[in-house]
Amino acid sequence: MEEEISVDRSTNAEDKIPFTQLAAYGAGGIIPIALFNIAGILVGLMGNISLGLSAFWLGAIMIVPRLWDALSDPIIGHLSDNTRTRWGRRRPFLLVGGILVAVTFVIMWWIPKGEMVQTWFPSESSYHAFQLVYIMISLMLFFTAVNIFEIPHGALGMEMTTDYHARTRLFSAKSFVGNLFAMGTPWLLAIASMEVFKGTGGNEADGMRYVSLMIAAILIPLSFWWFFKLKEPGFQKAAKQKKTPFWTDMKMVVSNRNFVKLTLTVFTLAMGFNFVQLLGMYIPIFYVFGGDKAAGATMLGINGMVWAITGVLAVFPLNWISPKLGKRSTLIIAMVLMSAAQLSKIVCYNPNHPYLMIIPTILLSIGMLFFFTLGSSMVGDICDEEELKTGKRSEGSYYAIFWWFIKMGTALASFVTGILIVFTMFDEAQVTKVDSLQGNIRELRSNVQTWKGKEGFKGSTANLLKTTEKQVKDALDESVIYVKFLEKESLKKDNEANQNIAQYQGDRKSALLNTLAVTKSTVTGLEGIQSRLDKLGSAPTDSVVKILAKDAVSLTLQTNFEKAKMTSFELISHLESKSLVPKLVKKEETDKHYDLIMKEITGVRARIADIETSSSLASLDKDLGTIESEIMPLTQQTPYTLLMMRVVEIGLPFLLSLLSIFFILKYSLTEKRSHEIKDLLKLRNAEREKGKSAPETIV
Repeated sequence: MEEEISVDRSTNAEDKIPFTQLAAYGAGGIIPIALFNIAGILVGLMGNISLGLSAFWLGAIMIVPRLWDALSDPIIGHLSDNTRTRWGRRRPFLLVGGILVAVTFVIMWWIPKGEMVQTWFPSESSYHAFQLVYIMISLMLFFTAVNIFEIPHGALGMEMTTDYHARTRLFSAKSFVGNLFAMGTPWLLAIASMEVFKGTGGNEADGMRYVSLMIAAILIPLSFWWFFKLKEPGFQKAAKQKKTPFWTDMKMVVSNRNFVKLTLTVFTLAMGFNFVQLLGMYIPIFYVFGGDKAAGATMLGINGMVWAITGVLAVFPLNWISPKLGKRSTLIIAMVLMSAAQLSKIVCYNPNHPYLMIIPTILLSIGMLFFFTLGSSMVGDICDEEELKTGKRSEGSYYAIFWWFIKMGTALASFVTGILIVFTMFDEAQVTKVDSLQGNIRELRSNVQTWKGKEGFKGSTANLLKTTEKQVKDALDESVIYVKFLEKESLKKDNEANQNIAQYQGDRKSALLNTLAVTKSTVTGLEGIQSRLDKLGSAPTDSVVKILAKDAVSLTLQTNFEKAKMTSFELISHLESKSLVPKLVKKEETDKHYDLIMKEITGVRARIADIETSSSLASLDKDLGTIESEIMPLTQQTPYTLLMMRVVEIGLPFLLSLLSIFFILKYSLTEKRSHEIKDLLKLRNAEREKGKSAPETIV
């Protein structure tokens, strides 16, 4: 094979891209680099650990949008190549696509959930199936919107300059700005976990609803900026180009050997990268921090910040190394760095030294920045080669297929990851039930602290009255909804997750009926308090308000206590079922793990049962704080699960990196040949300018 030879060529003045255009084009990296990965990673993670959906089915539904993309991507690329408007053939797609991305990104996170929604369905499995279908449809809409923006955007980058190295700088700007924005995206899990977004008793899935609105508010103005600011220097030539049939363009693309080799390289490396991204979210939370999602989310935020900063800074050595060694050799260096990063995790995944995770993060960030930046730039070089052979430029079609292979690698990784998470015996039901219990306790403690504070008994009579009215109204609404939920649950025949445990059915029905009776009594009591509040005059005395408030405290807390008791019962029953069902892997460590967790949750449940809502507020606050601190460790997974997650997350990407190196070694479009193609194209265009006829194909 021909050696990669660096040729000392400075960029001509006409090939240089003005800084304003470089900045505007680079800002488009926000969508494919940041938002695309957020959807691919956080939807699966939160669906699994926040909503309790099956990792297998979450992985499976990620394939569906990719299959849809197999049809939509080439069509969008073809339409972009053959569009002729007064604003060009790419810019209208940027405006429409950018706005659609903003809207569908918000829709994606408003997954219907909660007790009221659950009452619509006859069983928990049908409720989860509904949520999975919602996620699948919203992902299809979101990824289609991303395609409408990204395929014309990528194609525009290929035609903004014909210079070999200027094209790399242009796509480096896209990576630079995309990673700059990505500095904030790793913190989304931590931000969504903040009480101001998720609410007192909510979880990360609730928080992402409001975080997504902020992101949309940024994205829509950017869409108008891209539309008005970016120029299409290649449109004048393209406007005269004859429109071609769809299948003609597709045949041309798939018959280009260098393009096939490049896309195979991209496909395998995209799979490896997404194994890292998907499983890499579980390991800090459940291995390094033992199930502490808050600490794990913070570490993920720090790790992601390091990733993004490294990606931003890596743009500069890329633009120095690539002209020296050529794109293919630089790409091989990137793959070697990524392989070294995977091997370093053997040492750097260490619960005693969590910040060692930063080392493989830096190596991976450099490798991925080099890889994806050069990959897009190399597709532009292939389009030059195609123009030399056929006289036609079809950047949209080429970039559509290239982009689809990246996404297909991502989707297959998601699907395989879902299977592997099931194989590792990760227990998402345990995590979500612990989350629910923790949410119940936090909401109780928040209410107690409200009653204790200046808005309650330590404040003025007016404040105490307002707090009493609000607490009674909220508690009554919540209790009425919970009664409806309990009534429907008590009528269901079984619970699929525990259908092999005979005693469970009777115990659960008894617990539901008991909780239902207590909650109905609470509703009656709250209605009585509400009636007394309605009968108060315009200026009630301090003593009357205080008596009414004291009578209300216990009742406003009761339903959440009943929820906590019921959730702890469900968690204990679930853990009992896990310990009784025959395991694929039977180990002493696994039995010890379940024994320890059962001991801890039994103790927590006993403490919840011992609390009296009529106790003093100070005593309630103290007891609830103790219980809250004891709940977090209950999410810990088995030693086997944690080991298998690390083995898969390290080993699979390493093997795929080696396979990518094999494919790229077959790539033959070197720097020397690319410069020859550019010179030949200039010569042919110059001859046509003079009215001379150039041959159809120059070899």
